[in-house]
Amino acid sequence: MNVRSQVSMMFHLDKCIGCHTCSVACKNIWTDRKGAEYMWWNNVETKPGTGYPTQWEDQDKYQGGWEVDGDKLRLKSTGKGKIVFNIFHNPHMPSMDDYYEPWTYDYENLFNAEEGPDQPIARAVSQITNELIQIEKGPNWDDDLGGSPIYAENDPNLEGLSDQQREQLSAVERLVLFYLPRICNHCLNPSCVASCPSGAIYKRGEDGIVLIDQNRCRAWRSCISACPYKKTYYNWFSGRSEKCILCYPRLETGQAPACFHSCVGRIRYLGVVLYDADQIETVAKKPDEELIDAQREMILDPHDPEVIAAARANGIHDSVIESAQKSPVYKFVKVWKMALPPHIEYRTLPMLFYVPPLSPVMAEQQEDGTIEHVSDNLFHDIDQSRIPVKFLANLLGAGHEGKVRYALRKQKAVRWYRRAVTVGDVEMEAAENMLREADCSPEEADEIYRLSALCTFEDRFVIPPMHREEAIEMTADTLEHKHSTGFGFMSGPWRSM
Repeated sequence: MNVRSQVSMMFHLDKCIGCHTCSVACKNIWTDRKGAEYMWWNNVETKPGTGYPTQWEDQDKYQGGWEVDGDKLRLKSTGKGKIVFNIFHNPHMPSMDDYYEPWTYDYENLFNAEEGPDQPIARAVSQITNELIQIEKGPNWDDDLGGSPIYAENDPNLEGLSDQQREQLSAVERLVLFYLPRICNHCLNPSCVASCPSGAIYKRGEDGIVLIDQNRCRAWRSCISACPYKKTYYNWFSGRSEKCILCYPRLETGQAPACFHSCVGRIRYLGVVLYDADQIETVAKKPDEELIDAQREMILDPHDPEVIAAARANGIHDSVIESAQKSPVYKFVKVWKMALPPHIEYRTLPMLFYVPPLSPVMAEQQEDGTIEHVSDNLFHDIDQSRIPVKFLANLLGAGHEGKVRYALRKQKAVRWYRRAVTVGDVEMEAAENMLREADCSPEEADEIYRLSALCTFEDRFVIPPMHREEAIEMTADTLEHKHSTGFGFMSGPWRSM
């Protein structure tokens, strides 16, 4: 058992209000500079929608992540036989059209225009060419247009839905949207790390944060193609790739990352988990329907004496183990099984998890023109929600609905139970029966409620001491540069292909 520690994240989608405060906080700190104008290390997407960059989830187009080839895993986008031929043209690389051309405004004309009969304006100016441009799209161009035929109908997660379900998503009485905040997942099996020919991308040994060594990056840009979440960007000014660093300078001083700290809806949770690195390759090769359970099995119980002993033997400090025991992410992912990884079928084993949203009940238009709820109950059945379970399963369940239904049923049962406790207009016996059917006890329901609705700053962010002086370096490429790559972090970037 090769016990490692990993800083991991959880976003509660039922609480996100789509305010983009997280995006602005990140932008102001990390990417407000030349060459990084189009970078959004943190962005918030409207679902259904195509996201940023456009249709990043379509791996037939982008070829990101891993695929099982016989008894081996290999990168979809690149390899020894592809990299040389793709130096000057990579057909799976996002283009400027997939992002957007960043712009500013000609404020000088606005303020200094000569007096005339017309109101002067500040026209859009490209931040790349400094020429006037016509704005056609932006990073949040489809914001709040969840039912629009332009963006929502092109969401790759609609695959498998019936024509009737697709049409109903645009009907006014069923119009629905929810928000999906995205940052780098800091995966356990990162395809960006394995794809880099210069070995510039690595996982920090003490906390698993994935970083890019700017001194070693040679602008191959294989990482951009290989990342299925498109969270690595190319800085056209510096000639280096960049990505979310999970605000590790803040973590090292006990502060939450900027996007976490600024979150208005308090949807973000951060904690450390312990996992068995020896299982990475085995888990990544599992069939799609087994990946979620396999990843959960790989996450170890920090209260288990055997796990604690193995962690100590691997150099993990007791304070980190104690943080893992208090981790809210561990509870949501492993204990309560309410949080799910995004598109685990890409096989990068992401360390960012989401609690799926409970959407409003469906409604129908009556003959007199009024709109009434379909359900007579206070909280509707899962299959009566406006968001089809299949859609959420494609996003968070590798296409399989069972895990999503489990998470939604438990959320619903907790709401029903708390209604019985606090308001009393729901029978307690019915609420407790619902808890049992959702595999949840009253004590667990109270804890879920407390950590979801009444959580303090310290409850949401259990930041482990970094212990840089005792950092575990998973592999050493040179004495000067210590990086972790490949399965179990023992092989170089090209051996894992």
